[in-house]
Amino acid sequence: MRVHRLAASHMASWAIGADPSEVARARNTAARQLTDWGLDDVAFVLELVVSELVTNAIRYGGAPVRLRLLRDRDRALICEVSDGGHTSPHLRRAGLDDEGGRGLFLVARLTERWGIRHTRDGKTIWTETPLGARGGESAVLDFGLL
Repeated sequence: MRVHRLAASHMASWAIGADPSEVARARNTAARQLTDWGLDDVAFVLELVVSELVTNAIRYGGAPVRLRLLRDRDRALICEVSDGGHTSPHLRRAGLDDEGGRGLFLVARLTERWGIRHTRDGKTIWTETPLGARGGESAVLDFGLL
């Protein structure tokens, strides 16, 4: 494993209010950041990921909620959503009649990796989306969403 320091210009972080209406703002803010970084090809995937993780953080985790994006050179985009909760989400397959339970499954399928990091004050759910040939639209096409 190699560790390298990320430039400040490759990181972005925002506090998210604990109101469900903040999900759209978080999604739009993240999409604008991707445009600034020239990463529009992964915007669709990231918007889905941000919507799901921020919604879950507000609904189940509680304040404080924070969204952070890290651009690891041209290798990967890391999305982290932190909240004040200590319970971990569980990946499951929703039944045909279930109204919920599909979001984290979609996140896991559309990203290369995901995980949970517990902290003293809550937890962080992180995802990694590859940049380049295996990122963005190719992941969506593989999943059959476009």
